[in-house]
Amino acid sequence: MKSKTIRRWSFIHTWTSLICTAFLLMLALTGLPLIFHHEIDHLLGDAPELKQMPADTPHLGLQQLVRAAEAHRPGEVMQYFGWDEEDPNGVVAIMARTAGTEPNSSHTFMLDARTGEAVEMPSANGGLMMVMLRLHVDMFAGLPGKLLLAFMGILFVMAIVSGTVLYLPFMRRLEFGTVRQDKSTRLRWLDLHNLIGVVTLTWALVVGVTGVISACTDLIIAAWRNDSLGAMIEPYRGAPPLTQLAPASRLIDIAKAAAPDMQPDFIAFPGTRFSSEHHYAVFLKGSTHLTSHLLTPVLIDASTLQVTAIGERPWYMDAMGMSSPLHFGDYGGMPMKILWAVLDVLTIIVLISGLYLWLVRRKAAKPVAVEAEVAA
Repeated sequence: MKSKTIRRWSFIHTWTSLICTAFLLMLALTGLPLIFHHEIDHLLGDAPELKQMPADTPHLGLQQLVRAAEAHRPGEVMQYFGWDEEDPNGVVAIMARTAGTEPNSSHTFMLDARTGEAVEMPSANGGLMMVMLRLHVDMFAGLPGKLLLAFMGILFVMAIVSGTVLYLPFMRRLEFGTVRQDKSTRLRWLDLHNLIGVVTLTWALVVGVTGVISACTDLIIAAWRNDSLGAMIEPYRGAPPLTQLAPASRLIDIAKAAAPDMQPDFIAFPGTRFSSEHHYAVFLKGSTHLTSHLLTPVLIDASTLQVTAIGERPWYMDAMGMSSPLHFGDYGGMPMKILWAVLDVLTIIVLISGLYLWLVRRKAAKPVAVEAEVAA
């Protein structure tokens, strides 16, 4: 590779790395506990626990659960119902003053599907894990924070690609994995920096790309609302507002009849950003690890309970659905979480060592510049 080309790639690698390093360190440090958020919630006592009851205890109807939720939070309206992944007897309810209230201002709690008893979820409403999540997702800055982190993710991917290009000629001179112990501290750290960077290359690219996608979630949902959802609710444009909702009791049966072999993931009530003013939207998922993150919406008229549309999934919604589990390693059990944590720690070492190498190089360059000025 020509020296001029190397200098260009070195410039790209240096400055993309430097600009995003502080943000990447924050993301790596907050992402580490988020990998184990279920386990930490249980350790801190923030995880909701339902009463022990016989296994064959029947569940209440969906409308009964709606009434139980409304009794628990009087003056608020239902936004979403979801099913807990860990406990089949748990139903997660999200409520707010209005159906259109933005997610960070809503209140999340769990209902015991057998009794309707409400159980609070501190970790979903401002606990330690929620603080970590907000820092990781938007730094408590909403959409501007998400877009800033998306830009930092793009710089991170550019730093990975440029670093790989620079490492290729380096590998021709030394065997893979070589750390020159007999050289200076700077060269030893350079070798470690390069080695760990190559070892974590694929993982870092996956996490970087999925992080950018996740940071653009609001924009992706807005595009889906304008495109796919807009087309599905077009016949209702200009329709008078609903004065009363039909009971939610049969929503799951209706949706499953319309889309067989799929399971409910969550229900969006009328007026939320995943539905319309005139529809319940039941989002169904597949039964495999892959399809469990790919959601198909079934729109049900909120007054007649007739299915009006079964939404096709745009590619960008599939990308969004797959990005979160890939980003946090949340699809392969504890072994995958441990692997993700180890790679996260190695990435922190790469980031810190890269910053150290730049500072040492900059410090060493100053005397040379001074000598050149004196000689001139």
